[in-house]
Formats: sequence, C-alpha cells, structure tokens
Amino acid sequence: MRNASVAVMLLATFAPPAGAADFLAGASYGDKEGCHYATTGESSGADVFFLLTAESITTAASVCTILGPAEKAGKSFRVKIQCEAEDGVGEKEIVTLEPSSDAYTVRFADGNRWGPLKRCGK
Repeated sequence: MRNASVAVMLLATFAPPAGAADFLAGASYGDKEGCHYATTGESSGADVFFLLTAESITTAASVCTILGPAEKAGKSFRVKIQCEAEDGVGEKEIVTLEPSSDAYTVRFADGNRWGPLKRCGK
C-alpha cells in the first residue's frame, strides 16, 4: 500500500499543471526580449516583450494565466486565460493561438493580436 501512495505522489509531482497547453510540447515562444526572459528568468529592461509558455502569456505589463487545457479549433487552439496587471485582475476570456511555421500568434476577441511569437532557442 505504501508503494501505491508513493506512486500517486510521484504522478502528482510530474503531472503537467492544470492550465498546461500541452500542444506547445514544453517549448517557449516569444519575441527577442521574451525569449531572453524565458532563458534567464530576468527582464532585459525592455518596455515591451511577449512570451508564450504552457502556463501563461507574459508581457512587460501583464501575466495572462492559461486556465485549463487547449481546445483544438481547426489548425488553431483556443485557451481560456485571465490576465493580471498592476491595475488588477481582468475578466476570464478566450484567446486563439494560431500556429505558423515555428511561431504562434495570439488573437483576442476584441481584434488585438500579439505576435507572431517565434520558438525560443531557434
């Protein structure tokens, strides 16, 4: 019985987060400054950057947490996010992540878009 408890603990430890966007396969996507942030964990001091990971979409001014799994929509993916900035927490919303060759563009319902965000490290 003890081995079963250890197995459950290990599974929970290595399971992807609830909001994981598994289609990203552990890769990060961003602009030059966003990829710098992904690699070093530190901002370069740029006023603008974008970074897409399995857990969030991060900019210089906000962090949008991915809430739950991605839903396939044709060649794109739809994810629910909730953004937080200095002025507070925003409403939950659905964004579309459109893939192109080794990049993603984030499209918001209001017409705003971020990207294309290229795969970091390539």
